[in-house]
Amino acid sequence: MRAVVLNCSLKSTGATSNTQLLADSVIASMTARDVETELFRLADLQIPPGVETDLGDGDEWPRVHESLVGAEILVVATPTWVGHPSSLAQRALERMDAMISETDDDGRPIAYNKVAGVVVTGNEDGAHHVISEVTGGLGDIGYTVPGQAWTYWNMGPGPGPSYGETEQGHEYSEKTGRAMAANLVGVAEALAARPLGPAPA
Repeated sequence: MRAVVLNCSLKSTGATSNTQLLADSVIASMTARDVETELFRLADLQIPPGVETDLGDGDEWPRVHESLVGAEILVVATPTWVGHPSSLAQRALERMDAMISETDDDGRPIAYNKVAGVVVTGNEDGAHHVISEVTGGLGDIGYTVPGQAWTYWNMGPGPGPSYGETEQGHEYSEKTGRAMAANLVGVAEALAARPLGPAPA
């Protein structure tokens, strides 16, 4: 089984990503369940705005799309900025919009029978709102979102340390991350055994 993790941090590789630190705990739990994981740090890629799979002229989204199509599990990992998912998380959802009209050999949207979950970090509140925004979009695209397929970390209202600067709250975040991984894998296995059919005409 394969998983794709989209790290939607605004920081490029080389800068510490608190979102990646929490996502790593979910990746470790999926790896322990024999899931092969591929990571994309979207800030490193040229991903222009749009709602098509391939915009040409240096667009690097098509290779992300190819991995999404080949994976059973998707994890969107995003920081919280001004109470919302990062701009890169929103851009990923916009580019994934094209998947709604892309179908498999049986006429199903290509995200059918795939599962998705969300990782959120931020040193202020708003994680549940971000989870709702992202999972709502993923459901529209065709992904199945299992119960409690999320984990988050924040320090509550007001400015404060980031995930990598404190141990406070890590136990809860990592425990819910383990539950998230188990639920994603369990539902992915169930859908592999009994896949959804095409939508009724």
